[in-house]
Amino acid sequence: MTKAALRYFREKKAGQFIQFSSVGGRIGPPGRGPYSAAKWGVEGFSEVLSREVAPLGIKVTIVEPGGFRTDFAGSSTELSEGHPEYDSTVGATARFQRNYNGKQPGDPKKAAQAIVQLTQERNPPLRLLLGSDAYAAAEKNDLARLEEARIWKKLSVSTDFETK
Repeated sequence: MTKAALRYFREKKAGQFIQFSSVGGRIGPPGRGPYSAAKWGVEGFSEVLSREVAPLGIKVTIVEPGGFRTDFAGSSTELSEGHPEYDSTVGATARFQRNYNGKQPGDPKKAAQAIVQLTQERNPPLRLLLGSDAYAAAEKNDLARLEEARIWKKLSVSTDFETK
């Protein structure tokens, strides 16, 4: 689909791709490996695409929703608590999702309105979190990731050639 639209966008020297991921494409929750791997793929592809097409006047935004009151966490998803050894991780995630169903803070109608607004923006973001839960989870994750990088900075930069 991207290739088909890209030809048209290049000719117009304008256009916007809105790629749907998830906050799970940023935080990798336990028990959601295949789902998160697919979303991380969308994220990586879209980030690279954004850098390749920006000089052509084409924009890319990755939408990262959190929990919305749809059937996503209901009957449309098969949840397994996995092996007993993973009860505190995989099992906890499965139970959380079951209990969260119908209680998610996200309103699908408001999400649709936000996405329409996104198409009107002159300088849309590369990533847009949707929902208070998505924002809180991503903020916590991203700050922890940055802190970990800072803690290990000395070892990270120690691999460079010595300068004279």
